[in-house]
Amino acid sequence: MENKKILIIDETLREGMQYRGVMFCLEQRMKILEFQEALGVDICQAGYPPAHVHEAAVVKTLFEEGQKRGYRVRVAGMGRAHARDAGILVRTGILDIHFHLHISPQAGPNAVNAVLSDLLKPVEEVRKKEPRAVISIAMLDIGRTGPDVLGHCVSFLSRHRIDIISLPDTSGMMAPNQVFDIISRLSALAGNSMLSIHCHNDLGMASANSVMGILAGGLVLEASVLGIGERNGIADLYTTARVLKDQGFEMALRTDNQDLFRQYYDYVDAIVFEQTGRHRMNTDTPVFGTAAGTHTAGTHAGGGFGLSPEADFHLNILCGRGLVQKYLTLHHLDCPAELLDVLTQDVKSESIRLNRCLTLPEIETLVSKNQRPDLMPEIEQ
Repeated sequence: MENKKILIIDETLREGMQYRGVMFCLEQRMKILEFQEALGVDICQAGYPPAHVHEAAVVKTLFEEGQKRGYRVRVAGMGRAHARDAGILVRTGILDIHFHLHISPQAGPNAVNAVLSDLLKPVEEVRKKEPRAVISIAMLDIGRTGPDVLGHCVSFLSRHRIDIISLPDTSGMMAPNQVFDIISRLSALAGNSMLSIHCHNDLGMASANSVMGILAGGLVLEASVLGIGERNGIADLYTTARVLKDQGFEMALRTDNQDLFRQYYDYVDAIVFEQTGRHRMNTDTPVFGTAAGTHTAGTHAGGGFGLSPEADFHLNILCGRGLVQKYLTLHHLDCPAELLDVLTQDVKSESIRLNRCLTLPEIETLVSKNQRPDLMPEIEQ
C-alpha cells in the first residue's frame, strides 16, 4: 500500500490528566507545549475546557500564547458533543475542537440515528461561530460496537464534512489484526474525512494496535508521552511514531531528535513521580530505559541490535571473548590479547561460583590476576 503523510495528536495533557489523577499546572502545560512545538507535533490536545472555568482559561491561555509565539503546533480542546460544551470550546478561541459522543453497543438503528442527529446541532453551532474550525468526533468504542453501526456512523460523519473521525479502542481489548480489519473497512467509507487512531493499553497492545490502524488507512495518530492516560494508558508517542516513520510514513514529528525526546519524557516522568510516587519511565522503557542498551550474550553485543546508541555490558556465564573485550574497552581496562581467553574463562567460572553477573571491581580483580597471578586477592561471595 502507498504510505501517506499522517498527523500527530499529542494527548499528554488531556489524556495524561486521566492517568492516576495527575494534574498539570499552567506552567507545566506551557513547558509541554514548548516541547511539542520543538518536536513537530501537529496538534496538542491541551485539555477539557467544559470541566471547569479554570480549565477553559488554561486552554485559552495556551492557545493565545502559542499564537503570540508563532507556534506551528495547534492547540485543541475536548468536550461532549452538545451545545453547552460547544459554546465553551468556541469561547476559548481554539480552532481545533474535539467532541466525543457515546453510542451504546446495544443501540438499535433508531437510537443511533437520534444520537447522530443531535450531534449536528453543536457541529453547526461551531461552524456558525468559527468557520475556520477543524472538528474531530470521537465515537466510543470500536471494539464493542458492531460493524454495521460503525460503518453507518462513519458514512454519516463523512457526509456532514467532519474533518477528523476518531476511532477509539476505548476498552483496550483489541488485537492488532482486529484493529487492521475494522479500520480497513471504515477507511473505504471515510471520504474526505481523516480517520484518527486512539488505542488504549489494557492488554499492552496500544502502540501495536495504533501502528496497524495507520497501516489500515488511518491518517491521524493519537498518542502520549510514556503512553500516559486513562487506566493503563494509550499508545506511546515516540515508539509508535518511530515505527511508522521507519516504515515510510511521512510526518512532521522529529523522531530523529532522540535527545530532545528524552528530555520531554524525563520532564513528564518527573511530574508523574512527584504526584503519584511512581516513575512511569523505568529500566525497561523502550528506547529511553537503561535496559535498552545492555548486553549479556555475545551475539547481541556484535552491533546492530536495539535502538539505543549507548551500550552497557554485563558479564556472566554467557559472555564470550568479544563481549569481554568490549567490556574492557568501555571501562578502560587493559588485558594482553594472549590472556583474553583465560580472562574470559575466569569470568565464567567466577560467575558460576557467585551465581550472578560480576561487578566492575570483581572484573578489575580478575584482570589484575591474569597480569600478576601472585597479587590475586580472593573475591568474596
